[in-house]
Amino acid sequence: MKLMKKAALAAGIAALASTAAAQTNIRLQTHYSPEHPSGKLVASYVDNVQTMSNGEITFEVFYSSSVVKSPETFDAAASGILDCDMTGGGYQVGKNPAFQFVGDIMGGYDTPYQQLSWLYYGGGYDAAQELYNTYGMQLIGWWVYGQESLSSSKPIAGPEDLKDWKFRSPPGMETKIFEKLGAKPIVMDFTEIFTALETGIIDGADASGIANNVGLGLYDLVKHANYPGFHSMPSDHLACRKDMWDAMPEHHRRIMSVAMESLALRTALSTQVKNAEAVAMLKEQGVTIHEWSSEDLAAFRAAAQATWPEFATTDEAKALLASHMEYLGQLGLVVGQ
Repeated sequence: MKLMKKAALAAGIAALASTAAAQTNIRLQTHYSPEHPSGKLVASYVDNVQTMSNGEITFEVFYSSSVVKSPETFDAAASGILDCDMTGGGYQVGKNPAFQFVGDIMGGYDTPYQQLSWLYYGGGYDAAQELYNTYGMQLIGWWVYGQESLSSSKPIAGPEDLKDWKFRSPPGMETKIFEKLGAKPIVMDFTEIFTALETGIIDGADASGIANNVGLGLYDLVKHANYPGFHSMPSDHLACRKDMWDAMPEHHRRIMSVAMESLALRTALSTQVKNAEAVAMLKEQGVTIHEWSSEDLAAFRAAAQATWPEFATTDEAKALLASHMEYLGQLGLVVGQ
């Protein structure tokens, strides 16, 4: 009996030693620079995980998409060039339109908290995970900074001001939605916005949240903006190669997942504060801030929700759209309900 107890104790000690010795080394790329507010949040996530794991999880972080281009990060992680992708699902819409519904739903949720609640409590995580697993990746979590704001040289007080409004737009769903409202979206690279506004090629731009727009210097050129935003609320993600994730000890996976929930909260809260500060400063500088009425917001939401089925062309996209529609219906955010 004593020998059996000693053997069991030895086995337990060996198991504990094995667990304590577990080491996970992660090569992670983000499209943000280390100086960008979101880049600093990436650094805080890394520090939290490394500290909570007592150094058992370590990161090699590549900022500003320094290994591969931002849209290539997902595939680089899936193939083993990297381990984890900290960009966003929106870059992968060309791979499968279902990624539109995890990247930027557009015209759906009003706040990052609603959007995050779909992921964690509205069935979204399981629906999204099926999509990511199809491509050999595991979705760890989201961080959503909130609604983006438009910048314009002309008033943008409501949908009627969008008629013939030429603005920089990212490709994909956004162009179709704004075309339905009479606007003239022009797809161009993010880096071309400042020159295009300066030369009058465009009347306005969809760039980022209003605080980030201030940092880009857009309101040195144009004197109209909308806030709170309504049209776009992209979800950045952390996604890792599934075989690496599955091989990690459970306590490592738990630390990374819970740290992502912390990152999501800090991102939404810090952006809310920065945006409020930016709006107050812009008003003092003579920039007109337009806040759309509930009726105007409903008009945009109707155009957006009419566009969603155009992107639900695969089984994964249909499943994600159905999940969103069910949850948005519970929140009273579906037009016509």
